[in-house]
Amino acid sequence: MTVDRTIDRFAAHDHVFLGEDHDKAARRTWAVIVLCVAMMIAEIVGGALFGSLALIADGLHMSTHAGALLLAALAYAYARKHANDRNFTFGTGKFGDLAGYSSAIILAMIALLIGYEAVSRFLSPVAISFNEAIPIAVLGLAVNLVSAWLLSGGHHGHGHGHGHSLGHEHPHYHGEDVRRIDVGAGVIELEVFENGVPPRFRLRPLDSLGLHASHAAIEIIRPAGGRQMFTFADREGYLESLDEIPEPHEFVVKLRLKQDEQFKEFEESFEEHGHEASGSAHHRDNNMRAAIVHVAADAAVSVLVIVGLLLARTFGWLWMDPLAGLIGAVVIANWSFGLLRDTGGILLDRNPDPRMAEKIRQTIESEGDRVTDLHLWRLGPGHLGAIVAITTEKHRGAEYYRRNLGKFGDLSHLTIEVSNHASAG
Repeated sequence: MTVDRTIDRFAAHDHVFLGEDHDKAARRTWAVIVLCVAMMIAEIVGGALFGSLALIADGLHMSTHAGALLLAALAYAYARKHANDRNFTFGTGKFGDLAGYSSAIILAMIALLIGYEAVSRFLSPVAISFNEAIPIAVLGLAVNLVSAWLLSGGHHGHGHGHGHSLGHEHPHYHGEDVRRIDVGAGVIELEVFENGVPPRFRLRPLDSLGLHASHAAIEIIRPAGGRQMFTFADREGYLESLDEIPEPHEFVVKLRLKQDEQFKEFEESFEEHGHEASGSAHHRDNNMRAAIVHVAADAAVSVLVIVGLLLARTFGWLWMDPLAGLIGAVVIANWSFGLLRDTGGILLDRNPDPRMAEKIRQTIESEGDRVTDLHLWRLGPGHLGAIVAITTEKHRGAEYYRRNLGKFGDLSHLTIEVSNHASAG
């Protein structure tokens, strides 16, 4: 038995695992901090002058929320500053998750504080200056909406980009729409390319293998049995199909290549996946998510404050004000729990995408080999690390499996160990 190992996905490999919107998100976070600090002062002073618990609670939350946003901004800055520091074995991509976890703890403490104060006000009602308190609450809601707009602008959907990032280049942009195929004489890359153009097949050699349009053809077979042939044209460094690929992109591809005066056939499968597929959670920037949760919590409490104050003024229901605070506390606690659960799982290296892990296993075991150990964890937004141990009875080295797993664009750091039980004969 021989053991073969290969580490990392590229020969020249860095460890910059930051999200694609990292710097833009940092700038937007600082802008929202300025807004929040100004509103924090207005709400706390206004609530104290006019006797509104819900308004004071919203102001207190705004103050801790501004602190949490500061934590997010500093996490962005620290992660960027130390992105190339080799003392961080797997980069600084998790600083955002650490900041998100800390923000979730702050949210939980806020929820407890508001809940405690709300119960106290139920037992001992306080007179409220409605005409002064309501306009400040409305202003608070407006600030929260502006903050949410600013932050969400730096946290848009990834589309096909998949969150790959600064200083860490990946082959193309489509993740699972790229297949690397060992054709014997070399390796080629088969891609469904649609980056700003109608979707077409592209064939690209990854070594000295020569490709000619007249020597390649593709037939696709859809699940319902429909078939379509594609021929190619020569482009600069690659081949491109003459016809566009109709939606949906779910089919089996039969690639025919002419080698040594004979046609050889290779088969690959493609499956349709939406922009927010089940595996997209590992693209999420939890630092920005925590900031947005803080803003959303502020907005929710602001709405409750306004409703509570209006009802209390109209019907004399003073208990509506603390009730608004209590409901807000429950909402904030629920969001805090979700954030704690998700970021805590990342910090403990929980498998971020069981579906991806199963696809890795199936890719390797589809040819008769066996995965004896598989570890998958998140390195940062849109970046996964994997360690795969494989047992095979064929004469295959780690590089063979590395090429096969190259179709998964999110695998930014890949370590493979192969135990080869191939017989000498």
